[in-house]
Amino acid sequence: MEHSVRIQMMGSYLIFIDEQRIENPVTRSRKGSALIAFLILHRGRQVPNQRLLRELWSENVVTNPENALKTLVSRTRGMLNQMAPGLGACVVSDRGAYHWESRENVRVDLLELIDLFEQIDKARDPNTKGELYSQLLQLYKGDLYQTGALEEEAAYAERLHRQYLDAVYNYIELLRETEAYNDISAVCRTALEVDNFDDRLHIELMKAMVQLNRVSDAMAQYRHAANITYRYLGAEPSENMREFYAQLNRSRRSLKFNLDAIRNELRQSANERGAFVCDYNMFKEIYNLEMRNLERLGTTMFLGVIMIGDADDSQVDYIRQDNIMAGLIEILRVNLRKGDIITHFAPTVVALLLPTVNYDTGSMVMERIRQLFYKRYPNSNIPFHHRLGMLGKDTSSDMYDVEDV
Repeated sequence: MEHSVRIQMMGSYLIFIDEQRIENPVTRSRKGSALIAFLILHRGRQVPNQRLLRELWSENVVTNPENALKTLVSRTRGMLNQMAPGLGACVVSDRGAYHWESRENVRVDLLELIDLFEQIDKARDPNTKGELYSQLLQLYKGDLYQTGALEEEAAYAERLHRQYLDAVYNYIELLRETEAYNDISAVCRTALEVDNFDDRLHIELMKAMVQLNRVSDAMAQYRHAANITYRYLGAEPSENMREFYAQLNRSRRSLKFNLDAIRNELRQSANERGAFVCDYNMFKEIYNLEMRNLERLGTTMFLGVIMIGDADDSQVDYIRQDNIMAGLIEILRVNLRKGDIITHFAPTVVALLLPTVNYDTGSMVMERIRQLFYKRYPNSNIPFHHRLGMLGKDTSSDMYDVEDV
């Protein structure tokens, strides 16, 4: 029985055998990766040898170009066969040309994606269209992987990106017809993982939140969108986004609107599980309320602080840092108790309020979070530091009881 092979080119260049990810030796060969990518991009069409030579050796002159291409094809086939017997046969030789031909057990997400775009264009039944859009969201795990060795890769990736966003917009319009606002919210969040700077996706997400009476979430989403636009692009929010924000503020002045929104948000929050995540201003207010209770009851509470990375690290990938911090906060939210409070204090720092624990229990909690963090990021060499201090009456000298890892 032949093993199933899945080649992922969207977001990353990965190979899966029987749905198990394996080491991909082709990625160690820039030209080998480019050869496969170029043939797949041409979807079974014959690519003349001279065209491949121009694309793959554009930066220098090759003494024996035909031999160089034959050697590259042979080595690339060999690497493919190492991963799965017969996989190298997908690189097919023609007279003076080559093309990619997937065997029956081989799937390539890029080719499936192109087929999906065509099926969506032809579909007329809304239910069928919805199913195809859903498949598209699962398949498009990121923009097309670029080897850096082909001139037309960037243009092709941009064209696919534009097609994807247009399909997402159309899917949102389809869902709006049935007032499926929860689904719209989920679609927007999935698409924002691909393009976090797309204004329309942020606005559609905020509109869906408003329809679900999650006004505070919509306001928070605006602040998030404005922050990343300023931080990474050095620009203010777009005119469309500012106008929507103004409309949102005007609508909040309606007494009935606010009553319904508050009632629904309170009902929703009562059903939420896990720790509570909030901004730092709210964190301070909760802290002040808790401190009053501690003074009145004579009990204690613990403050935890987690820092990812080193304070003097000047070589920072801010997008990766944001993703890791978001992952850490999700770990905390899911694994801490409902009464625990979390805030993103600084770019690489999270603060926690841990009521009704002693020092030993609090230390165990912090150690468990550290283990869960490295389980989620197993190959990460990012330092994980944590500190734990007691709060309460006459405990100011105990605020910096420390345990660093």
